[in-house]
Amino acid sequence: MNPIFKRTYSYWFLLPAAVVYFLIFIVPTGMSFFFSLTRWTLDDWQFIGLENFIMFFDEQSLSIGFKNTLIYAVVTCGLKVVLGLLLGVLLTSKLRIRNYLRSVIFFPTLVSTIAVGLAFSMMMHPSQGIINTTLSAIGVTGPDWLGDTRIALLSVALVDVWKGVGIATVIYIAGILAIPAEYHEALQIDGGNAWHKFWNIVVPLSRPATNTVIILAFIGGLRSFDLVWAMTKGGPGFATDLIASIIYKQYQGGFYGLATAGNVILFLVVTALALPLYTYLNRKEVDL
Repeated sequence: MNPIFKRTYSYWFLLPAAVVYFLIFIVPTGMSFFFSLTRWTLDDWQFIGLENFIMFFDEQSLSIGFKNTLIYAVVTCGLKVVLGLLLGVLLTSKLRIRNYLRSVIFFPTLVSTIAVGLAFSMMMHPSQGIINTTLSAIGVTGPDWLGDTRIALLSVALVDVWKGVGIATVIYIAGILAIPAEYHEALQIDGGNAWHKFWNIVVPLSRPATNTVIILAFIGGLRSFDLVWAMTKGGPGFATDLIASIIYKQYQGGFYGLATAGNVILFLVVTALALPLYTYLNRKEVDL
């Protein structure tokens, strides 16, 4: 056998994955960067340099979109971490119906995001929705969940948490079950209670799971679009407009080059926020 071929033999198995990655990620990304510098339609394009980026940053709603996107990402990420950890602890306990509850909690992640958004937009209707109807039955006047600019973004974020907490829970279940039994046995010998087990064993030793949930949930929150669009289309006003919804409105208006520049900016923003966070979390994990 040729010595060179023998040394590189194992790398040939990576070729199919490399080709797929090149075609569905590298090529579209490169084309997006190029077309963000053009004014283009489906059959023509004209190079205009950085004009699209200048126009995008001149958008009146952009500052609101950036603020809403960051708030949305932090709220959904934080709640998924906390609820995922608590549910992970509950569903790794000796609860008899834990397997059934695991299925129930994971089920929303299997449902279409658009379907979830439409369903909750009807449930949150101020006068006919089941949520406010139930509150009225017990003498409580429910708010206009999606029509009040003060709570609309939080309402959508809570629906996002309801749909996505199942993934976080599964990750935490795997992390908690991977903790060696010797730690639990040592705690029992020392006379530790359930709180000591949670705080001194589960929380620190499930940090890899926590880091994974934080990264996935934070990036997902920054890129979120479909749920917001299905529930509010960015309204009322600009109260729930995220960067992705602003970009979509530009596509709807036929400003393809401008919208492509917005996608490039969103890509750079997500990268600029996620990479330092990933590096910091990994360093903390190693220090642990």
